Order: sequence, then structure tokens, then C-alpha cells
Amino acid sequence: MAATALKPKITSPPPSLFPKSQRPFSRLTLPIKPSSHFRRPATLRISNVLSKPTPVEAPPQQFISRFSSDEPRKGSDVLVEALEREGVKHVFAYPGGASMEIHQALTRSQTIENILPRHEQGGIFAAEGYARATGRPGICIATSGPGATNLVSGLADALLDSTPLVAITGQVPRRMIGTDAFQETPIVEVTRSITKHNYLVLNVEDIPRIVKEAFFLATSGRPGPVLIDIPKDIQQQLVVPDWDQPMRLPGYLSRLPKFPNLGLLEQIVRLISESKKPVLYVGGGCLTSGDELKRFVELTGIPVASTLMGLGAYPCSDDLSLQMLGMHGTVYANYAVDKSDLLLAFGVRFDDRVTGKLEAFASRAKIVHIDIDSAEIGKNKTPHVSVCTDMKLALEGLNKILENKGGSFKADFSSWREELMEQKKNNPLAFKTFGEAIPPQYAIQVLDELTNGEAIISTGVGQHQMWAAQYYKYNRPRQWLTSGGLGAMGFGLPAAIGAAVGRPDCVVVDIDGDGSFMMNVQELATIRASKLPIKILLLNNQHLGMVVQWEDRFYKANRAHTYLGDPANESEIFPNMLKFAEACNIEAARVTKVGDLKAAIQKMLDYPGPYLLDVIVPHQEHVLPMIPSGGAFKDVITEGDGRSSY
Repeated sequence: MAATALKPKITSPPPSLFPKSQRPFSRLTLPIKPSSHFRRPATLRISNVLSKPTPVEAPPQQFISRFSSDEPRKGSDVLVEALEREGVKHVFAYPGGASMEIHQALTRSQTIENILPRHEQGGIFAAEGYARATGRPGICIATSGPGATNLVSGLADALLDSTPLVAITGQVPRRMIGTDAFQETPIVEVTRSITKHNYLVLNVEDIPRIVKEAFFLATSGRPGPVLIDIPKDIQQQLVVPDWDQPMRLPGYLSRLPKFPNLGLLEQIVRLISESKKPVLYVGGGCLTSGDELKRFVELTGIPVASTLMGLGAYPCSDDLSLQMLGMHGTVYANYAVDKSDLLLAFGVRFDDRVTGKLEAFASRAKIVHIDIDSAEIGKNKTPHVSVCTDMKLALEGLNKILENKGGSFKADFSSWREELMEQKKNNPLAFKTFGEAIPPQYAIQVLDELTNGEAIISTGVGQHQMWAAQYYKYNRPRQWLTSGGLGAMGFGLPAAIGAAVGRPDCVVVDIDGDGSFMMNVQELATIRASKLPIKILLLNNQHLGMVVQWEDRFYKANRAHTYLGDPANESEIFPNMLKFAEACNIEAARVTKVGDLKAAIQKMLDYPGPYLLDVIVPHQEHVLPMIPSGGAFKDVITEGDGRSSY
């Protein structure tokens, strides 16, 4: 039966069912946002909705302002107090001419600490790491022009990976907008398609409402980035703020997905009871419902395959975990999806790096797709049953139905689990050793062992990222921080900064490659200045490893600008990463022999401050298994490396 024929009438639940951080949202159903970059006198006021606003009641909060209620204060002070009222404790802000007023106001705050990055991209990636590790929105601030455009990669990354973020930029004064003034960039226009929403503030009185809306938009439904652009004269203007302004989001609120329909949930349970080979395909949408997911698996006994973004939503060390599926997923995870008769796609978007050839992906299975974003349902793969709702609410509903059924729910998947266990035994993740050379996979295995799988891990993008996904066992949500959808190199080091700020109780390790590490190496200065005990496990192969792997496999090993060392002296390690650490007064060491690795990693972990361990690994290693782009499970590659010809 087609999914469109299964949609009964949906009723709204009581408001208490939707805590602020869990309200469902379809990202692409916002009203069209009007242009915000004008070449006319700045006496206009922009509304972000097309209909008459309706009040939204906020819960009462006890907040003591440092200003008296009728005391005028600068717009910048209003902005900072608005952040304080949202519970913000940390921001990642780099100052400039158009944002100086905001930084002056931050110095007057008693509750907000600024972690000073050394580049705006480092700041926004750090804000993302903070958000991903804590579940709270990350806040970054930059000046106008190049400061604002340096946030672009981070905004795109946050949108693709559904990360709650509020980015604030300074802008030239209103009278200068549209005149090509010094450091003027129409950042609202630049970021329109890579933010969940954005604002250009043209009236100082709107700041309290806009900040309230920005946090609500960033954290409700499918999380994402929101940008607020504030002209300098607005920051300097005096005003007595009205903190009781209602939000103006009727279009947004009316499009929020409703409570999951009971009839659809019961149909899903019936499909489970009728199946013989079901598989759970879970993604980043399940990270806020780890307990509910574990209970669902406990009640059903269905094996779990995770996307790159979903790692940790279900414990990777559990017997029912198939670990990661997709291009570099385990053979047994991809086998399970290929042979399944029911695919339960929970909080996922059928990304091309997971599905490969779409028509061959789960071709034998009925598909159930539950996601908070209606735009994702049916976008790439048409489901048999679809539910647009919050994943946590859906799992709670499914668990309640299963618990109520008790013994009447008859589903025995033991033979299916045995079949998959046999696949695990026959096709484990494996690597070879060559003399004293250090296999990069082994380095991550040792780190997993020595940290008991409890560290927060951030990565850059490339081979090291995939090995970190394969060989470190993530057993809880928000333990794994990586750039998934955008694949932004340089993410790992600043993301570790954000995680260390937000979770000072955890060991934070950046597993990085030399290519990614170099892209934001300046953030070593931030780590030292902020006294953050971050550990850096640098897998250094002197190459852009993932591109080299594709060159080996598909381009007859022709090297096209993928060597990162010094061509004039290939026998030396270049650049010397230890010198970067030394320049920032960070302890560092290099290890080149596999026999010395474990002791070197233990020393890094035992050191009380930041530490960089430069692990020299061979560039011939390939990430395996590998399903070539556009391929299917039958095309999986499990053997070979750069030492062979193809």
C-alpha cells in the first residue's frame, strides 16, 4: 500500500508533549524570507512572516538584570542580556570593527565567557562542537565582511548535520548598507540557503524578540543554524527594551509536525510482527532518544545499523549493533540491509553515502520512514509507511504499544540474528601490519581500549574520520563529533575546543589527519590560552589520504597534487607538527614504531594539559570495506591497498 494512502486524520497533542527542545519542525516549510539587503534609507522594519503575528507564551523566568527596568542601554547590551536570558554561558567570538560594541558589552556580562578563536571558521566549528557535545545551541559572533563570510562553511555544515547554532554578525551602519562600504557583505543574502532562518535587525526594539525567535528556531523541530545580522548603529542606539514581546512565527508554528498518529504506529508494529528479517537504520535524528531506542530494541530484538551521524545513538559494543552502514560501513551492516524484508529508517535522510545505487538499496524490503522533517520523507527513497514527527515521541509511542501487547506480540528473529552473527564472524573489520609501521586502524583501537570507549571524539574529514567511525566503539549519544553532510576538513580541532568547553567532565580527543589538522592549526593557540586539556591523535601520512585511495583505485595511482610533504625532501616529515605545538607551548611527541604506540598514547592521556601525538602512518592504507560511489552491496571491496595495482 502506498504511503500516501495511509494518512489518517492527525490530532494535536497537549502542549506539554512538546518541550521546547523537542518540538517537531520541517526545515523547508518556513515562509519565504524577504530580502534584507536594501539600497534605501534604513527606516524599514522587516517581519519574517507573511501573516499577522500571534503571541507565543514563554515560560516565566527569574532573571535579574544589571539595568533598572526603565534605564536606557545600548543595543549591544540588550543583545548580550537577551543571550543571558536564554541561558548562554559561553560564546565563540572574534572581534572586528562592526562587532566591537558587542564585545564591549560582553565584557560587562557577569555570566557569559568568550572563548576567543584565532579564526572565525574556528569559532563557528567550535560552536558546533559545543552544540553537538551538549545538546545546547552553540553561539558564535563575527564582524562584518570577511568575518561574516568566514562563517559560511560552518553554517552549511550545521544545516546539513542539523546542529542548533545561533550566529551573530556585525554589519555596517544602516545608512551605509548598499553603498559597498568597507567590510560590507550582504551576509543575509549570502547565507539564505544555508541557514534555517536569518535576520537583518533594522530596529533596535526588535532585538529581544529576534533573539528569542532565533533560539526557538535553532532548537525546535529539526535543529539548525540561525543568523542575526546587526548594523553597528543599531548596536550603539539607546533603548529601553521590552522583554515581553511575543514571537512572530505563526507560519512556522502551524507547520510543525504533530504527535504521531496511533494508527500508523500500530501498523508499524504489525509490519514488524509479520517480518522475518527486519533491520533498524538509525541516524542523527535518534541522538536525542537513545534511551527510547534501546528500549525499542530490547522489546523487539531487531539488529541496529547506524549512519555516520547516528553513531552512539545505540551502543556500538552491543551484540545487536551492526555498527556503521554505507560506503565504508561494515560488510555485515550492509548485508543486513541488502537481505532485509523490513527496513525501519529512523531519523535518517537516505544519504547517497549510505544508499549507493538507490534502486538496489534495501530492494527486498518494505520501508518505514520516521523523520521530523517532512522534506526528507520520500525525497530519495519512497517509503511504504511514513510518519513525520519527533523521533522521541514516535519511539515512546511504539514502545507503549509493544509493552501493552506483552505476550501477544509474536516476533522471533533469532534465526536472522544468527545469520548476521555468522556474517560478523566471517567478515570482521580487519587490517594488515607491515613490519614496524603503525596501522592507523590499530592506533584508534588502542585509544578505544585505553579510554574504555568513554572519550568524546572529534575528527576532521578523510580516511582518519572513517577509521575513527569504524574502530572506536561509541556507546552513548553526543560522543562522536564529525562533519558528515558537508565533509568540512578542519572541523576536528575547533570542534574539540567546543566539546571541551561544554563538557569539561569528559576526556576530549581530536583524531585528525595531517591535511585536516593544517586547515585550522591556528586554534592550537586557543587551546593553550583557554587552558583546555584536549588530546590530539594526529594520524600523519603526508598525503590527502582519501583522495589518494581513490587515485589508487580509479586513476591508476596517478598523484594529482595529493602529496602534502616537501617534494624536495620526501624522506623528512614535513611540516614538522611538533614545531606547531611548541610554538603554542603545547606538549607534543612523535611515534613511528608500532611497538612504541601504546605507551605513547597512554602518556598523552595521562598528561594533565593539552597534548599532540604525531603518529606516523603509511600512506598506502585504504579504508575498507568500500562500496564505490553509485555502487551496490554486490560491488563491495574488502581487499587491497596502495601497495597493489588496479
